Amino acid sequence: MVSPPWCSPKSRQLTLQPNNTLTLSFEGKRKASCSCQNRNMSPRRQTPFHLKHVGKEHLDTDIQAHTDTNIHSHPHALISNYSTLNQQTETLLDRLQLQDKFQQKLSPADFLQIRPPGKQMDHVTSEKDVAHTFLHRLIMLDYGARYIAVRPDSPGVTTESDNTEIDYSDLEDFLKTSADTNEKEKARVHPMDVQMAVFHCSDSFLKQMMITKLSQCQYALPLLVPDPVTKEIQFPLWTFREITKTWKVTQIKDNSKIIIKKSVPVYKAETPLVSFFRLGSLSVSKSQLMNTLINNRHDTFFHRNSSGSTKSRYLMDGVAEITWYCPAGKPNDAFNECIAFCNLHGDALSHKKQCDILIEKSSINVFLVASLQSNEGSRSFISSLFQSDKPLICLTVNDSRDAVKIKNGNYIMGLKDKNHSDVCEDLKRIIREVLFSLDGPILKPSFQLEAMAELSGIRVDETDPACQRGKSAAMEIINLLKKDNMDVSKVKDEFLPCQGQLWHQWSKIHREMFQLRGNIEMEKSRKEQNLMKIRQKQCAASCSKLMKLFTGSLSLMRQKQTDREYFLKWTQIFVDVLSTDDLSSVLQSYDKKWSEVLALKNKWDKSDLLLKTQTELKDISKKLQSVTFGLEHIFREMGQIYEAHKTTHRESRHTDWPKYPELAAQLMISGHPMELMDGDAGHVPLTWISSLLEEVIKKLGDQRVFVLSVLGLQSSGKSTMLNTMFGLQFAVSAGRCTKGAFMQLLKVSEEMKKDLKFDYVLVVDTEGLRALEVEGNNTLHHDNELATLVVGLGNLTLINIFGENPSDMQDILQIVVQAFVRMKEVKLSPSCVFVHQNVTDVAAAEKNMDGKRRLQEKLDQMAKLAAKEEVFNAECFSDVIEFDIQKDVKYCAQLWEGSPPMAPPNPGYSESIQEVKNTILSKASKSAGITLSQFKTNIQDLWTALLNESFVFSFKNTLEIAVYRKLEVQYGNWTWSLRSNMLSIENQLHNRIENGKVDDVEQSYLFKETSKKYEEVRKEMTKYFENDKDREILAQWRGRFEIKIKEFHDEQVNRVKRKLDRVIQQKKACKKLDENKSEFENKLLQKSKELAHKLKDKAKDEEELQRQFSSVWSSWVTELTADIKPVEDINLEQDQLTILQELGFELPLTDESKRSGRYKKISEVGNYSGYMKTGGNLLVDSYNKYKARGAFSHEEQEQIRSLIDQAEKESRGGIKNKHVAATGYTQTYLHEMANHVTEKVQKFLSERKYTLNKEFTIDLLLYVFYRAESWIQESHKKFKMSNDPITYLESKKTQFYTVFRSLCKENSSAVVLGELICERLKVSTLEAVCNKTAIDLAGKMRCNFPAFNGTRQDLEKHVLKSLAKKEEGKKEENFDDFITYIINPRRQTEAFIKAEVEKYIFRDQKDEAVEILKKNADDIKTTVSQALFSATQKVQNQRGDTDMWLNEFSNVLKDELTFDKICSENFSDIKDFHFLKEEIEKGFTSITEKMSSLSLDKLKESRQKPEEILIDQLCNCCWVKCPFCAAVCTNTMKDHSPDGHSTPFHRPDGIKGWHRRDTVEFSVNFCTTNVSSDRSFCLKGDSEKYIPYKQYKTARPPYDTWRITPDGSKLAYWKWFVCQFQTQLEEHYGLKFEGSGAIPDQWKKITKNEAIKSLDEMF
Repeated sequence: MVSPPWCSPKSRQLTLQPNNTLTLSFEGKRKASCSCQNRNMSPRRQTPFHLKHVGKEHLDTDIQAHTDTNIHSHPHALISNYSTLNQQTETLLDRLQLQDKFQQKLSPADFLQIRPPGKQMDHVTSEKDVAHTFLHRLIMLDYGARYIAVRPDSPGVTTESDNTEIDYSDLEDFLKTSADTNEKEKARVHPMDVQMAVFHCSDSFLKQMMITKLSQCQYALPLLVPDPVTKEIQFPLWTFREITKTWKVTQIKDNSKIIIKKSVPVYKAETPLVSFFRLGSLSVSKSQLMNTLINNRHDTFFHRNSSGSTKSRYLMDGVAEITWYCPAGKPNDAFNECIAFCNLHGDALSHKKQCDILIEKSSINVFLVASLQSNEGSRSFISSLFQSDKPLICLTVNDSRDAVKIKNGNYIMGLKDKNHSDVCEDLKRIIREVLFSLDGPILKPSFQLEAMAELSGIRVDETDPACQRGKSAAMEIINLLKKDNMDVSKVKDEFLPCQGQLWHQWSKIHREMFQLRGNIEMEKSRKEQNLMKIRQKQCAASCSKLMKLFTGSLSLMRQKQTDREYFLKWTQIFVDVLSTDDLSSVLQSYDKKWSEVLALKNKWDKSDLLLKTQTELKDISKKLQSVTFGLEHIFREMGQIYEAHKTTHRESRHTDWPKYPELAAQLMISGHPMELMDGDAGHVPLTWISSLLEEVIKKLGDQRVFVLSVLGLQSSGKSTMLNTMFGLQFAVSAGRCTKGAFMQLLKVSEEMKKDLKFDYVLVVDTEGLRALEVEGNNTLHHDNELATLVVGLGNLTLINIFGENPSDMQDILQIVVQAFVRMKEVKLSPSCVFVHQNVTDVAAAEKNMDGKRRLQEKLDQMAKLAAKEEVFNAECFSDVIEFDIQKDVKYCAQLWEGSPPMAPPNPGYSESIQEVKNTILSKASKSAGITLSQFKTNIQDLWTALLNESFVFSFKNTLEIAVYRKLEVQYGNWTWSLRSNMLSIENQLHNRIENGKVDDVEQSYLFKETSKKYEEVRKEMTKYFENDKDREILAQWRGRFEIKIKEFHDEQVNRVKRKLDRVIQQKKACKKLDENKSEFENKLLQKSKELAHKLKDKAKDEEELQRQFSSVWSSWVTELTADIKPVEDINLEQDQLTILQELGFELPLTDESKRSGRYKKISEVGNYSGYMKTGGNLLVDSYNKYKARGAFSHEEQEQIRSLIDQAEKESRGGIKNKHVAATGYTQTYLHEMANHVTEKVQKFLSERKYTLNKEFTIDLLLYVFYRAESWIQESHKKFKMSNDPITYLESKKTQFYTVFRSLCKENSSAVVLGELICERLKVSTLEAVCNKTAIDLAGKMRCNFPAFNGTRQDLEKHVLKSLAKKEEGKKEENFDDFITYIINPRRQTEAFIKAEVEKYIFRDQKDEAVEILKKNADDIKTTVSQALFSATQKVQNQRGDTDMWLNEFSNVLKDELTFDKICSENFSDIKDFHFLKEEIEKGFTSITEKMSSLSLDKLKESRQKPEEILIDQLCNCCWVKCPFCAAVCTNTMKDHSPDGHSTPFHRPDGIKGWHRRDTVEFSVNFCTTNVSSDRSFCLKGDSEKYIPYKQYKTARPPYDTWRITPDGSKLAYWKWFVCQFQTQLEEHYGLKFEGSGAIPDQWKKITKNEAIKSLDEMF
């Protein structure tokens, strides 16, 4: 905002009271107007002016100004002059929509965002867009940004630039229009006013970016700028700090010419300065003349004939612009040295201060004047300059004389009737003569930008307090580095010790952890110790003063973003200066030596010399690494300090390390690049990167990002492309391309968020592939590793190809295609765009089509080669990735328009890059990106896989696994909904069958009953798959899970059908008893009545009544069942002994086995060698072989165990098919089991070279009997209850005693029937309440209990925790449980579920269980009340009898309770059914009240048991065991193909008895370590065939059905187990932890808590 010098820029109103009062009002934000109250001021009087400032703060300030009579004689002139200037600037800012930005400056963040792609780059439709478009195009290196036409899109609108034809009748009319035309001319905004307006409205960082871009566009830069408000001269030194100028000079050495390249920060460059001035108004353009002089192909300075130029400009007068001529080291160079040229805009006499400064600093001053004769002022000014020692060139516009030398260094030359080219040639000659004369250095004073800051009378932008604070902090660091004149190559070793040799050594050892050899676990343990020692050394070395200063400054400036930005910029500036000279020298040496290597490679007979030269090249390369020093190395050190302390868990003097991720996260959020992969060590610091991203997530939230990866060969213009495309400034050390991989966040603008589904673009830029710096250092592996990492991380990969060199193309394509093949194999689907840079003719369609064809052929060829190498089937590139050669290949013009260093950027380059950017955004709009947390996980997965030799076998998609685990949890919820619904239906139908209401259950009926719940579940599934945030990942499993849910539903229907069919079968089997029940009950009722009649006088003596009733009850039962044979009890133990004797097994052997109880553990025996038969008919050689060895091999042990498991499983399955509950038990069943087992053993032994003794077969038979025993007894008990009349009648004794007692009291039939009904309801209510409570408790635990409400993996984790947490004093018992888990994990899991259910119900949540039971009892009471009401209502309405009442009552209860039919004949005299209802309600209330205090132990007797429900739900999963370590698969679904089996709980294979062949040495190796080692294993059944662990997938089943990722032996749990139970394991298996199986010392340090904690860390 323009205001008088005495007025604060914040002023809004200047008020002058009447009589000598001036009013200057600021309306709105920038509109100004003025008025004067008194127009009759005395012309000679001193007049006080009172200026009243009324601002927003409502502060009044009176300023009294005494001015001289001349000024006061024309007060309007003063105010008018100020007002006009103010008005012009304000209007300009308004037109450019910058009125708010003069004080609230624009910043880089306003422009470095993802914005909508520009539709029209050559013009805008409104002036308000000009400023922003100028900056955007400038950022994209479009030098056409300086002139942006304004053309409204509407065809009906014309502008001042339109060529409109007007019909003038005569010359007078035409001349009259001149004023209007002039007004039109004024209406246009001068292009340089746009530039300077943006400059004035930008903060220092945007100014710096803007000036750097102008320099790249070969435009002149503002050197001295008048402040538009105060007119103070500003020197924007800060804006030059990032500009480096490069040129070549020719020197003569030893009579030969040598071209030397110089690259110097422009603010430090010491060059001659040639300044140009004009005096007065001229017909010749000074700026145009300078352009011809410096670069006749490009307008370095804007001039009056440039496009868009207007007569009026408001912000350029008094601005001095500077540029540099940089020679290319060629004969046609205009000058042989770098020269600075300065141009003062406007009349020099009007800008005396700028003129004086430039005259003083210049080596040569060039003045343009109209004529030295006509203007006295000009002549006297030039005359004074001629008197000085400064060389002067005077160009007179109206004079045609040739160049005349007045005296040394002073020339006069006329311009009249001369063309610019001739004039410029003369000027070049004169300047060369003056600058390079032999008259001594006095004629060649050097100009340096930095020295300008020392001038008085100008304001340097770097005096800003924030800039000074940042500089001071940076100076502390640089002073430290310069202390004692330390060699730059030693700085990193001295001040950044953690990232040097220690970090490289750590990286090397860490890589070796994935390629272990020999005694793997011992070797791994040693390496882990070495890694820890290195980390400890890093901790000890991490307190360098440099890092304290750097991190301390960052911490202090945490809340001051501007200070922090200055600090970082200053630090980088100083560091670059420190290393530039050394780096330049080493680079020259490297280039020279590299040229020698290339030359020697073409000479076949120079092999020794070549080897020597290559060694020298490597030494230079190391030197190059040591002198390369930038901010990225300091950040790398922060990462290493953090990792070291985090790993060792040590507190040290360096107390700030926990804050490092937060400090780095702040920088990353503000747009700073962060190193992802250390290019020097070739390693990703995962701990640091993870913590850094976690901090970013804390600050931003888990935002969605679109990851753009960029790949390209070294020096292929990749960083320039990214800088042009997005304005990115990746971490580039001075003179070096990016090394490693860096990530940088780009915010998506609000206007773009409606088109994109993410919040940021995260760009991952890489070190150039095939970099010379790592040549010969395993380059191909490094490149493939880097390419695979970034391709895997990217949602889109930008592949940058430079030039048309076929070999260069082949290099990049080979690397990239192999990376894409790997992604295809691990089911990652990135997309790609090829950018072909530096193409000579982008517009040549035919040539491009041919280029695309050749690229397609090359890609197809590379895809075949890569697929062959990766053992993958692909015929063409499109088999690997979705790729359209027409859309996904972009051609870019060459960057420079001409030859550097004076060439400007090619406008076609900017257009091409814009097109590429639009393509990227178009592809991005179709992607949802990934969250930052997912990105973090992807880094871990990809890098872990890359560390292994086989990426595809090693890759573990943690994100995908996490999504799948969530899906498994949902699957568990869906199946539970179906199961619990089915349990309710089953209960209802079971009651109906028992009540005789149903005698057949159709499958169709069950499907109909479950259809509603099934549809609900399907809708939930659809919603989950379609709406979940990870729906793209979930899509691959949708079809399979929908099928699985249908299969589960159908299986549940079939299961319930089978169960109910067995109930119906059982019901039919006891039909005879059912038919006799009514007869029995009638007779018992009659006998009760008779006895009651006899004892009615003793009705009050309860004990006598009970004694009398009991005395006759047995005789009644005997009498009633005299003709019926009772069902006998069974004696399974005797039957088993009989069968064993019949099979020929001696009784003493059987007795000994029974007495010891060893048969119960036969499936868990560690060593079956005790069962080996050592005599008999065994062949001598086989006998000697086994005797000599003394034990079975591990494989033979497993075969015997498998025989035991199969025999038990098949036998138990066979007996369960006998329906013992319906048909009863017979000894034949055990005979069949025994025969099956003995036949199986005989068949097994017939295929072996050894035999087993009798004890084995006896133990196996007893084990099989033992496992089936409880089921047989339970089933026979049910059979007896259903079919034995004596048992049935005995169960009714309580009911009939109640009736008998009531009859004794001479109660009415209604009372007796009520009591009988209540007695019957008591039993069925108990059963119903318990069944319902069991289901409810199972549901509660399923939803709330951590072990049961997750995935199969969660359950496994809790099982392992429970095993570890058992009491210390019961070590042997604990070990037995572990062995059960190892051998039979399902059995131990079921035992865990039972134990947890019991603990939950009877201890932890007892009150909750009781409440559930009470609620269910109340629900039954409500149901019974409804049944009573319904039955009574119906009888009263229909005048029914007792039979109708009983039928209706039973019918209402049929779904909820079993209710045996009561013969109504005995109660036909009941008429008052309301009374009956009340009697039953009274009796039933008593029952439900007792039910509320029922012992929970009754749940153990119910038909439905919570533990069994949960076992069915949780154990119906995969139980396949790892063929190496026997860890069980943790997939929630039983059949989860095509996914392989997997588990995170792999363990040392010795735990299952694996040992080294022909020794007793345990194996302590984890299979997750073996698969990344050089070891091999022997296939089962083939003692000679060995397979490398790395190729285990190539082995036959079961090996190839497993997915074992090389995670190493991370799980501390099993290491603790081995140490805790070492003795027990040795005794159990008869092996020893010695030799190659010795337990590593590190394992012995693991505590139980650490072991348990490690289970959680596996997720």
